[in-house]
Amino acid sequence: QSRIMPVTGKGFDQCYNAQAAVDTESMLVTSVHVTQATNDKQQVMPLLNALTALPASLGKVTHLLADTGYFSAENVKVCGQQGIEPLIAMKRDVHHQPLFERFAAEPMAPDSEDPVEHMAYRLKTQAGRARYALRKHTVEPVFGIIKHVMGFRQFSLRGLANVSGEWRLATLAWNIKRMHRLVAS
Repeated sequence: QSRIMPVTGKGFDQCYNAQAAVDTESMLVTSVHVTQATNDKQQVMPLLNALTALPASLGKVTHLLADTGYFSAENVKVCGQQGIEPLIAMKRDVHHQPLFERFAAEPMAPDSEDPVEHMAYRLKTQAGRARYALRKHTVEPVFGIIKHVMGFRQFSLRGLANVSGEWRLATLAWNIKRMHRLVAS
């Protein structure tokens, strides 16, 4: 049930697309699923549905931080309709901005009602860039540690249902490891 998908390095491989939502404060994985779709753009709605199904005692999702693979005008609109402020990269940004751009004045807010323009504006502000930068410190380390430290680099089972269960176990192991760390500190 896996599919041929493009992978890093300009090649293709037989694989699944594993998804995870991570809380920026605790770094705990809050929602996971595995899909056969190569495109992440279709994964925002299932993620939002899973997050709204979480118990209210865990708090309310206020922001969605995602990379360019998740960007679409529809995803920005859906987030806004659910009361979630999206910060989805619209294109690859330069990592080290020139000095004058780094200390330039804040841009003017758009007059338009277009949610994509408002998100683009927020991504250009100091506060928006700082909030979006949290993505590098939360989601990326979780995937990196699961792969490199915990050694989970490929699925052992076959079939979408089995692979989904295996991904849940891997992220559950991460959550146990993380909760131990949070309690110890």
